[in-house]
Amino acid sequence: AELSGAGPTKSILAEANLTAAVLDRKVGEVVSSRGRRGTDSKTILRQLEGLSRLAARFGPRSEIPVLMHVVTAQFDLLRTIDDYMEAGAWKSTASYLWRIASILEDGEEKYTLGTISADEASEGLMNAAAANAGGKMKAAAGTGGEGALVAVAADEKLINPETGEPETEDERAERLRLERLAAMTPEELLTVPVVGSLSLHVTRLDEEYTKSLQRITPHTSEYVERLRDEAGLVELLAKVQGYFTRIGSNEEAAELAQLRVEHLYYRHDTIAEGVDRAALFHETYGEAGLLHPACVSADADDFKGQSDVEKCHPAASLGRPSVAEASVTVDSAKVINDLCTYVYRHGSDRSKTRAMLCHIFHHALHDRFLEARDLLLMSHLQDTISNAGDVSTMILFNRMMVTLGLSAFRLGRIWDAHQCLSDVCSGRVRELLAQGVSTGRFSDKTAEQEKAEKRRQTPYHMHVNLDLLEACHLSSAMLLEVPNMAAAGVDGENAPNNRRARVISRTFRKHHDIYDRQVFTGPPEQTRDFVMVASRALLRGDWKRCSDLLGGLEVWALVPGEGSAEKIKSMLAEKIKVEGLRTYLFAYSSRYDSLSLAQLCGMFSLSKNEVHSVVSKMMINRELHASWDGPTETIVLRNVEPSGLQTLALQFAERAGGLVEANERLLDAKSGTYGYKDDYWRGGDRQQGGGGYQGGRGGGGGRRG
Repeated sequence: AELSGAGPTKSILAEANLTAAVLDRKVGEVVSSRGRRGTDSKTILRQLEGLSRLAARFGPRSEIPVLMHVVTAQFDLLRTIDDYMEAGAWKSTASYLWRIASILEDGEEKYTLGTISADEASEGLMNAAAANAGGKMKAAAGTGGEGALVAVAADEKLINPETGEPETEDERAERLRLERLAAMTPEELLTVPVVGSLSLHVTRLDEEYTKSLQRITPHTSEYVERLRDEAGLVELLAKVQGYFTRIGSNEEAAELAQLRVEHLYYRHDTIAEGVDRAALFHETYGEAGLLHPACVSADADDFKGQSDVEKCHPAASLGRPSVAEASVTVDSAKVINDLCTYVYRHGSDRSKTRAMLCHIFHHALHDRFLEARDLLLMSHLQDTISNAGDVSTMILFNRMMVTLGLSAFRLGRIWDAHQCLSDVCSGRVRELLAQGVSTGRFSDKTAEQEKAEKRRQTPYHMHVNLDLLEACHLSSAMLLEVPNMAAAGVDGENAPNNRRARVISRTFRKHHDIYDRQVFTGPPEQTRDFVMVASRALLRGDWKRCSDLLGGLEVWALVPGEGSAEKIKSMLAEKIKVEGLRTYLFAYSSRYDSLSLAQLCGMFSLSKNEVHSVVSKMMINRELHASWDGPTETIVLRNVEPSGLQTLALQFAERAGGLVEANERLLDAKSGTYGYKDDYWRGGDRQQGGGGYQGGRGGGGGRRG
């Protein structure tokens, strides 16, 4: 209970005759000085920390309120909303909150917290001080010139009514405190009145942790060291959640459960096991860099159990430090499911929405696409997310949709992947995922908007890799759009049909057109360049080059999971073969009268069943006008494309129709009623004429069609 400062150490209170009442009075004096002019917040914090160590001897009813004041004083050190708590102060605050949670949950006596306002606490302190000052002033007024000496000795003239002996003011305060405790019921004795809310303190601690990760440079050792604190924070949240569950405060417990979910949902099982193992290793052995080189050498296990110092170093006698894998194995799917289910039952609307998004994210991250898709469709989040009114929740929705698309891509569901990724990837991806702030010359954001956007940024270790995202989006768009482009005749062969062709991915079309218009195209460098070169090869039917280009991308190594990169490459190769076959048939079927099944199998390295399935689907969908000749295993093609004369006739008819429509619009503009004058005044009733006006517009629309 000593303070260390610039000068010599001094004691806060004399420990000889220290009582709980004296301690409470001193705590009240220190707390009442908070916020006053000329008061140093750090001094108040050091005093309260010293008093908290003294309060441990008087039991939880004295210790917990002081610890709550200490936590509040820690948060008072942050002047503005953009300041974040340093690692040392954060760990200190976490240790105080852990101490409170341990007292409430781990002891034999199950205490609960009762809330009193700061005004009530300060009012009680002021009443006690006023009564004390009033007694001294009365004593001073009644004794004339010797009033000062009598006032100083007034404390000693207090009489204990039970024993009749004099007592000091401190003794009286302690006696009254014990009498109040004796008059309490067992339930009241287990209720500790405190100023502040434990759940709000834990939530604030979580916010400070996230804020520190946003401010620290991610490519430094400080960021990595900061990540080690997350495991302890999750344990603290779990312990405090258990307390609120025990006392029946399900709403606050649900909020804490949601915080736990947001620290767990983004971690893949393989990464989570490695992180937990590293945290357990650090907790058991300390810093890895401080271990003796002999115990971390490659042959340390060879000397395990040897005690001869002449043969091995003593540091290697126990082998390499390691952590048992069984001690860190956790079923993350069950943990996330239990926590989210609890939030669904007791949480607020915002917590339920965020829990659902995290649940879908975790399913998609582990390639449980069907479960994630069913949750998304049943929750109708796509319809209601625009009404959420919370930007951070919308950002989480974007992250969920992106992860769902990546999951579909890994499983080979190309259409689903493109549907999930197209909305986010067609705009400003960094801003939609809160992974960067755009600061350009033509930005119309104010300074406050930029600060608010920086506060919403996702910590670096939770980022979705944008190169991987672009590769998956453009690859899925290529596999869908290249056959579509070949069917529409983008090379000019089917010009009448080209104008009305359905565009699947406008983003891919834009990049493809830009790449085609370049005068000189060098070797591909970025992910987008590789996909564009691969798409041109696929349009020519060169599926092998397309497969080599996409399979050679380095971003596939970033996919979590053992063997995931090889699975994606093999999946892409199979998809490229099938789409290459479809593209070849779309582009060159008009030049053949028949095609051999064996020849197609050899060209695209597919089995007969696969080629037969693809071609049959094209025939059923009327994409290919042909039929099978079973005995010879050939495809008999029927040329249904218009001849040159028919093509010119179709062009003439379309342009003539456009000319007639333009003349009608010019005549309507001169008349001033756009062709609806007669319909408007039909029947002489203005209201009825209004109906005719709407009908006329409808008829005009039909005519233009």
